[in-house]
Amino acid sequence: MARAELGSTPAWHRDREAPAGTVAPSVLAAAAGLVAMWPFTSVIQPGAWSATVLVLIALTALTGVVVRTLLRYRAAWVRDLVTLSAQLGVAVGALTQLVAGDTAAFGLIPTDATILTFRTLAGAAGEEIVFGSAPLAASPGLQSVMGLGFAVVAILLDQLVTQRGAVMAFLLTAVIGAMPMIVTVSGANVVWFVMLGILLLVLLRYTAAQHPESPRRTSTAVAAGVGAVALATTVVVAPVLPVSTALAGTGTGVSVDASLRLGDDLRQPNPVEVLTLATTADTAPYLRLTTLSHFDGRVWEPDRGGFAAQDEGFGPDEWGPEVAVEEQSTSIRVLRVSSSWLPVPYPATELQGVPSSWRVSQENRTVASRSADAVGNDYTVRSLEVDPTLEQIRATPAAELVVDPDEDAVDLPSVISDTATEVTADATNDYDRLIALQSWFRSQFSYSLETPVEEGFDGTGADAVAQFLDVKSGYCIHFAGAFALMTESLGMEVRIVVGYLPGSLTTTQRGEEDVYSVSSDQLHSWPEVLFPGIGWVPFEPTASLGIPTAFAAGSTSGGGSTGATPVAPSAAPEVEQTTGPELERPDAGDNAGATGQLERLDPTPVLLGTLGAIVVLLLPALVRLFVRSSRRARARRGDAGAAWGELRATMLDLGIAVSDAETPRMRAADLVREKRADDAGLRVLTDAVERASYARSSAERTDVVDDALALVLADLRRSASGPARVRAFLLPRSLFATRGSDAPLLA
Repeated sequence: MARAELGSTPAWHRDREAPAGTVAPSVLAAAAGLVAMWPFTSVIQPGAWSATVLVLIALTALTGVVVRTLLRYRAAWVRDLVTLSAQLGVAVGALTQLVAGDTAAFGLIPTDATILTFRTLAGAAGEEIVFGSAPLAASPGLQSVMGLGFAVVAILLDQLVTQRGAVMAFLLTAVIGAMPMIVTVSGANVVWFVMLGILLLVLLRYTAAQHPESPRRTSTAVAAGVGAVALATTVVVAPVLPVSTALAGTGTGVSVDASLRLGDDLRQPNPVEVLTLATTADTAPYLRLTTLSHFDGRVWEPDRGGFAAQDEGFGPDEWGPEVAVEEQSTSIRVLRVSSSWLPVPYPATELQGVPSSWRVSQENRTVASRSADAVGNDYTVRSLEVDPTLEQIRATPAAELVVDPDEDAVDLPSVISDTATEVTADATNDYDRLIALQSWFRSQFSYSLETPVEEGFDGTGADAVAQFLDVKSGYCIHFAGAFALMTESLGMEVRIVVGYLPGSLTTTQRGEEDVYSVSSDQLHSWPEVLFPGIGWVPFEPTASLGIPTAFAAGSTSGGGSTGATPVAPSAAPEVEQTTGPELERPDAGDNAGATGQLERLDPTPVLLGTLGAIVVLLLPALVRLFVRSSRRARARRGDAGAAWGELRATMLDLGIAVSDAETPRMRAADLVREKRADDAGLRVLTDAVERASYARSSAERTDVVDDALALVLADLRRSASGPARVRAFLLPRSLFATRGSDAPLLA
């Protein structure tokens, strides 16, 4: 009895059959969603958002399983449409209940109040993302945004896997999962890349198993081979991808971490020029990016909120009319600082030359944007030099520390308060206490980028500060963090500033103004203490850097002050200073040597990054190459179905119309007539397919079938245009096509 009589499917027709799966596609899609979600846990603290995302991924998968099981005997398009509609409905209802159930009808159906709530939460989340530091605290805003985003991702993945879009599902997972590493400019997560490679292997194995044209063992071998290559590639390439190094060490840009984790930035081997400035002041000012006022025991958190339009100004003066001030103007050109804050001197009073998307904070006189980036901006800032006399500031008590009664008190090691009390014991006013602390740090401590790493206290947590006070060596974040906590223990209001040191004087001039160059290794942090009627007064405790704060007595300045100004910057060491000591940088091994000229660049990170990008771009082509090799190997063993499947896949890749209504002979005739394909080769293929489909003994034991296939494929490629051949190589349509005549042929 012939095979047709036994109910077997002709080999030429098997490639378009697809048994309807119900459980497997949804489970695989849920797994892909979890892989995409996992990297976000490193930038957002687990909480309501992660629970919401997990619930939505699970409900999406469960809905897909239930609906497809109930409609498994319906037409495919009906099943898909109903499944998609059900998943959308369930996702909307679940997200509404989890985030804003009290505003919805029956807790599930969104109302106008629900939409308004989501808009408000989304705005809050945007502000947290732009102005916060990783890891962000879990909040209702992030819960709404992440829930909505991953609801869409989960549904898309479910639909792609169901439609056998293995490559598209993999690419979507890769793009979503890589976002946290890209946005935070962090190193590559090798474990995640391994998980991604395993996911690709499983997706390809599942897709291949849906094609009855191929023996299961061969499909498994192909999927395993492709997955193994992808896995090996990720393991080799991921660790050397220069995600952060390329941005901070090769001159393309510098990303600023406002969480005071500045050690990696400062330890970059190749400092680069990040901005230039020209000023009317005698020396270049410090430039601030943002301030950090709240300490949770582990990190200092950037200040948020309070931003206004530029035309509303920087708010009321913090200093009284009796305090001497001097106006100055600073023109700044940002070359390589990638940040949502603009560098500005303090206290800024007017901003010119930037788009309206940049807004000003009236609380700390900083400038930030939710949508713009600092790099490339060229602008002018008008500011003041606030210069009280020594008598004025000594007579003014520092503002008392404000304690939030709703927050738990941070338990600090006793060494912090005990040391602060001991160092300031001889001072009789708050200003002298702070000067005593500043002098103690600068005289008793040493500056080092490596000591905190070697000693294991590279951070600003309470325990790290306690160890820093014992070791007495660190860099700016340790000096600023320790000074701030010791100041708080004395009952004074203090905050930390993240910004840049003044930079180095260049030989360039703009009009009568000197031009200064600021390099990436001059990223800095320093503390400020609030004195009512005078404002926030900066101090410089970091040993060997900057200018220590010192005010001149009024009797020596004729009612004003011509002595040292608070944190007055120095220019290059060779420039004579008249307002304070020179910028001391004795340790040339740490941050010295920045002159505004680029160091010799190390091409290795760029080459490795380029290699990684090329591998990613060529991934579809590599997958297609493995699939083609597998089919050709089976064709050489006489497998006519594999040969015909490769012919059809090549036609799809080259954009040649494919119709499942045609028999092999009809398709062969069309190819001979329209594409001038080899007639003899096509006859060999069609004869082999017909024997495989209808004869009792179908296998060809020679390589005749593969030889004929090679001739026909060569003719098809010659008949296609150059662009068509390039598209067929880089983006083979046979991998991305879905059902019917475009079913993917991965077997």
